[in-house]
Amino acid sequence: MGILINILIITPIKHIDGLYEKISGLGSVTYLPDPTLDEVLEFVDGVDVIFTNPNKSKVFLGSDVFNRGKDIKVVCTASTGTVHIDKELANNRNIKIISITKELETINKISSTAELAFTLMMTSIRNVTPAIDSVRNGDWDYERFIGRQVNQLNIGVIGYGRLGKMFVHYCRSFGAKVKVYDPYKSINEEGVQQVHELSEVFLESNVIALHVHVTPETHGMISKDALCFANSDITIINTSRGEVVNEEDIVEFLANNPKSRYATDVLASEFNSKQENPIIKFSKSDAGFYQTIIVPHIGGMTSDAQMLAYHRAADMLDSYLEEMV
Repeated sequence: MGILINILIITPIKHIDGLYEKISGLGSVTYLPDPTLDEVLEFVDGVDVIFTNPNKSKVFLGSDVFNRGKDIKVVCTASTGTVHIDKELANNRNIKIISITKELETINKISSTAELAFTLMMTSIRNVTPAIDSVRNGDWDYERFIGRQVNQLNIGVIGYGRLGKMFVHYCRSFGAKVKVYDPYKSINEEGVQQVHELSEVFLESNVIALHVHVTPETHGMISKDALCFANSDITIINTSRGEVVNEEDIVEFLANNPKSRYATDVLASEFNSKQENPIIKFSKSDAGFYQTIIVPHIGGMTSDAQMLAYHRAADMLDSYLEEMV
């Protein structure tokens, strides 16, 4: 390319076939697979490109990083979400953000997060986690773990984008009744009822699944105001972002409704101490063990999804760097 490009990788990629070699071919690489902010700040001076992903990185790319890394020209994230980047500051600094958000040919092949949402729903409504624990403790009694079957459920879906559509398809394939709330879409799908108020999607729903991006409108949208319309035995599935729920309100709802469930792949405080998170705290109680399922942001973390997403992001970075020179 004629000029030396310094690339700082702050997410693990060596397990993804051919990816490290591909990015190394673009410039001089510094590889920090699981760094702290201090470690990033130590190495970011003189860096042109940061390659990242929000699922693993503990580092928010904001003023700390951009002030130290004055040469940063590109942030490339192998993700559709960009909540781990201060986009306004990056824009002000003329830092290009490369993501796969609009790479429809690639992301339409990636169903991992929707599949996890369905898995979390099934695990919750069949009480799989406490049932496994009871057997490990020497019990063999199904009575406490009687669950539901999908074709008898009313399922509400919030957000009818790529993942919401996939999740709806899975639920319909299992015979569930589905209604969807998405004020930006006109939905014309057989067997799917569109509702036009957030409160309506909660009414009569046994399960609510969240499939929205974080925006000023969706931030904290699942709060007391919405939960007051929920059934006392509702199961809420969150594989979108922790910020779309008010976690204090969710905990209060769970505590007041012992048959309700919250299964989540995401937390609002993923960049901060997990131990201070109200969902984590509640999960450690006797009630919380039965009412919560928390997994560590594994939605898109399948080998298949990573091959598609990370390689596409690297290819986009390659094309952009070629245009730069």
